[in-house]
Amino acid sequence: MTSVETIEREQAARIDDILKGAVDPHVHSGPSIAPRAIDHLDLARMLSKAGFAAVVTKDHDYAGVMCARLIHDHFPELTTQVFSGLVLNNVVGGINPYAVEHTAATGGKIVWLPTLAAENHLEWEKSSNWSHPAATQKMRHATAVPLFEDGKLRPEVLDVLDVCAATGLALASGHIHVSETKIVFAEARKRGVERLIFTHPEDIVGATHDDTREIADLGAYVEHSLAFFLEGSKFRTRTYEELKAFIDLVGPERTILCSDLGQVGTLDPLEGMRRGVAACLSFGLSDAQVHDMVATNAATVIGLTG
Repeated sequence: MTSVETIEREQAARIDDILKGAVDPHVHSGPSIAPRAIDHLDLARMLSKAGFAAVVTKDHDYAGVMCARLIHDHFPELTTQVFSGLVLNNVVGGINPYAVEHTAATGGKIVWLPTLAAENHLEWEKSSNWSHPAATQKMRHATAVPLFEDGKLRPEVLDVLDVCAATGLALASGHIHVSETKIVFAEARKRGVERLIFTHPEDIVGATHDDTREIADLGAYVEHSLAFFLEGSKFRTRTYEELKAFIDLVGPERTILCSDLGQVGTLDPLEGMRRGVAACLSFGLSDAQVHDMVATNAATVIGLTG
């Protein structure tokens, strides 16, 4: 074995160890109306072999809580816990407190504010050359789900915040604009919501570094989608240097790294997480710091610890 091969094996083993107990809180596995490269069950199998503690599946159009329950009940040999949540898009009625309560009561961990139906997302689409893979083929295009009316948060939004406070659901910002996130998260804190996730400030939501720091100061975790940074990802829009700058901005203690993968034609979620860990090690971060970003912080925000 050459010295290069030895170094590569040692690096692979180091990454393996860092990912023991990992939690990926943002994976687009299937089934879905959009094409997916891996389903929830095969994802659980893959991550169990790698020693992950948990994963949260995310679909833009349905809550995956029942799929998660079936995997838990019928595949007890799998060591990775599978959870899901709800995205407040058109298919579930938009800002729907009843659906949020149901998600919480059936084991959900995260409620995302609108993504494909966010007013900001629909505006971003106009210049992004992106569209929902199923739009026009299988379903009508998303229509806006507004959060505000006459300059104030709609009563349904406040109801959702109260449900999150009462049930312990984590609230994620989704694809709403960063200016909206600041208002919603500040109100969420007033109403007793303890778990906040700022979704991928690096893309779609229009966040600056100052915005990101301000939201972290509200007590939110800043979640970065590795899909936007990794070489080999078809969604790459950012560099490793930009990822490092974002981490340095709020520190590993407030940062979550998720794959945001599972789609066809790109890296699988596990490979994405492995490459993300390798990138962070190249930045000079310690194994413990990287483990916090791929395991401890996500476990905390979805209520597995603390």
